[in-house]
Amino acid sequence: MKKFFTPAVWLASLGYFVDIFDLLLFSIVRKPSLASLGLNEADQIQKGLMLHNLQMTGMLVGGVFWGVLADKRGRLSVLFASILLYSLGNIANAFVHSVEAYAVCRLISGLGLAGELGAGITLVAESLPKDQRGIGTLIVATIGVSGAVVAGVLGETFDWRTTYLIGGALGFALLLLRINTAESLLFKGTQQTQGQHHIRPGNFLSLFTHRNRFKRFAHCILVGVPIWFVVGTLIQLAPEFAKYLGVTEPVTAGRAVMFCYGGLVFGDFTSGALSQVLKHRLRVIRVFLIALALSIVAYFSLGRAASPRTFYWLCGIMGYFTGYWALFVTIAAEQFGTNLRATVATSAPNFVRASVVPMSLVFAALRKNHDIATAAQWVGAAVLLTALISTFFLEDTFQKDLGYHET
Repeated sequence: MKKFFTPAVWLASLGYFVDIFDLLLFSIVRKPSLASLGLNEADQIQKGLMLHNLQMTGMLVGGVFWGVLADKRGRLSVLFASILLYSLGNIANAFVHSVEAYAVCRLISGLGLAGELGAGITLVAESLPKDQRGIGTLIVATIGVSGAVVAGVLGETFDWRTTYLIGGALGFALLLLRINTAESLLFKGTQQTQGQHHIRPGNFLSLFTHRNRFKRFAHCILVGVPIWFVVGTLIQLAPEFAKYLGVTEPVTAGRAVMFCYGGLVFGDFTSGALSQVLKHRLRVIRVFLIALALSIVAYFSLGRAASPRTFYWLCGIMGYFTGYWALFVTIAAEQFGTNLRATVATSAPNFVRASVVPMSLVFAALRKNHDIATAAQWVGAAVLLTALISTFFLEDTFQKDLGYHET
């Protein structure tokens, strides 16, 4: 495995670790942080969804900005700049004393958090041979998502302000390491030839003006949406769902996140390894989507006397089957040419994360006439079915040569 731990893989892995740590902090400390600001339980749900949606909106805008910049200026510059921005945002978050200030910090952090994963995966995909790309992204995802487990542990141990300070400090520590990583040779080649062949790097609008490109982009996004239905709805609102389902004792969002992402670590490793064995990425994603649907059914089938331990284990099982995230990001990067690769690899995951906004709006609308479980089940069924159908409209990219441009 030594040959796969290149400087690019190390940088992307550690960057994603800090990215996930900071990304999930709000879900973990939502209740205690809003309670300390004087909000009652009802307002904690309403304001919590608003703050989470602002963070996701920041990620949506940042995903486009950083992706375009990575195709125009380089993958490495985006990696370091995005880490700097979200680290500053999280340190500022430790000192807020109002919901309004909290909202500004979540928006800034969201903008920063948008850039790391896509730029890192693009750098790794362009640095490794085509039959080894899956192993590189497997390593990045497995190391990276373990940041959520660490965030869950620290969120249960320290005051919420301290955890935000820790998250910011981790980002600055990574910047100080200054891992010696070279820029992608494919990107350098695009820079040298773009004038000769009229190549326009980072042209985000071209994803919407060409039918085939738009279909590829849209289906990539739809495949990943169920992951954030689980993380952004079922796990973030775990205390509320557990109470409705009749779990015998209260549960915490921090522990639910820890179990979910603990499962996701193993799921990412399993899905990546399976895709290497089968030499096919989409078949593995289909299996994981079907298994995820069954695990969600089990989640909502808890009996009235279920223990918190059972509930947490189900969070871990759902997390395991959302572990096709690494494959989803890899496929998104591999679907497009070098001049648009970082744009898609950075914006697609953030469109998926931002899908929490419309999902939460639909969820809130359904809750007016249905209970919390029924509303979530309708949303979950829609996104899972759509994702499964979308896998049949994408090209499997396991053996695809990435040395080409979109024209």
